Amino acid sequence: MDGPPNEDVAAPALGSMLPSGVRPGLIWGYDFTPGGPVEVARCDAPHTGGLRWLHLGLSDNGTRHWIEQAPLPPAIRDMLLSRDTYQSAVIEGGVVGCVLQDFEQDFDREDSGRIGALRIALAGDLIVTTRPRPLRSLDIARQRIARGLHLASPAAVLDLVVGAIAESIGRIGRTLGSDMEQAEDALLDDRRPPTSRDLIGIRRRLAQIHRLLGGMWDVFKRLEEDEELPEPLRPTVEKLSQRLQSLDGDILGVIAQLRLLREELDIREAQRTNQNLYILSIMTALMLPATFVTGLFGMNTGGMPLQTGLSGTFFATMLAAGAALATYMLLRYLGFMRR
Repeated sequence: MDGPPNEDVAAPALGSMLPSGVRPGLIWGYDFTPGGPVEVARCDAPHTGGLRWLHLGLSDNGTRHWIEQAPLPPAIRDMLLSRDTYQSAVIEGGVVGCVLQDFEQDFDREDSGRIGALRIALAGDLIVTTRPRPLRSLDIARQRIARGLHLASPAAVLDLVVGAIAESIGRIGRTLGSDMEQAEDALLDDRRPPTSRDLIGIRRRLAQIHRLLGGMWDVFKRLEEDEELPEPLRPTVEKLSQRLQSLDGDILGVIAQLRLLREELDIREAQRTNQNLYILSIMTALMLPATFVTGLFGMNTGGMPLQTGLSGTFFATMLAAGAALATYMLLRYLGFMRR
C-alpha cells in the first residue's frame, strides 16, 4: 500500500482477459447481468457482461496455475497465492486485495470454531476470492446470490462479504452474551452458580473474536487512510470500518461483563475458603483443652489423680467437656463467635 498517491487510478476491466486452457478449482462463479446473476461453469466461459465473481479453492493446483497467468498485478497475485493468514491489504494498479479472517464451516455444522483466511481481489469488473477450506461468509454470500441478489460493483461485493462475516460474528457474540447473562443470573440466584472452569470456553471464544475483529478493523482503517484506494470503494470501506469498530465494542462489552463475573466468583470462592478456615480454627480451639486433658490423663506416671475408683473415667470426660465449654464461652465473650 506504499507508493505515490494516485487518485485517478481506475481498476481495469479484466473480465474478458482471463487465461484459457487452465482449469482452476472453481467452487462457484457468477456473472451479474442486468437480468440477474448467471452462474458460471468455467473460469474461461464467455463473459456475458457486467461484474464477474469467481470463487476458487486453493487446494487445487490448477487454481495456482490460473492465478499465476491471470491479468492481475504481481502484488495481488502474490497475495492470492500466499499461505500467510495474517490480515492485510494491498493496492496496486487500481486493484485492491485483502486477506481477511473468517470462521471455517464444516459440512455437519456451521460454526467449527476454527479461523480461516479469505483472500479477495477487487479488479474492476472481475472479483476473485480464494480460500483453502470452506468459510461461513462465502456460504452466506452464495445463498443470497442464489436468491437473486444483484451486485453491480466491487464495493457491493466487499460490502456483502464483510457484512456476512460481521453478521456471523454478531450472531456468535449474541449467543455468548446470552450465555453470560444466564451464568450471571444463576450466580445471583444461588442456583448452581458457574465455576471458573465453566467460563474458560466463553473467555477463549471472546478473545478469538476480538483478535479477528481487531485485525480486520486495522485493515480497513489502513485502506481508509490510503490515498491509492479507488474512490468508488471509499464510502464502503469507511462504512465497514465503523461497523467493525462498533461490533468489536460489543464484544469488548461482553468481555468486561465476563471479567466482572469472574471477579464475583473469585470473591465468593475466597469467602467460602475463609469461612471454612474459620470453622476449622474454631473447632481446633475448642478441641485443644479437651486434647490437653486427655493427654494429661493418658500419661503413664505415678500419682495420677482419679486412678482409683469406678468414676475416674467419667470425671475425666466431664473435665475435658468442661474445658471445651469454657473455651467456647471465652471465644464467645471475646467476639470470635459473632460471625
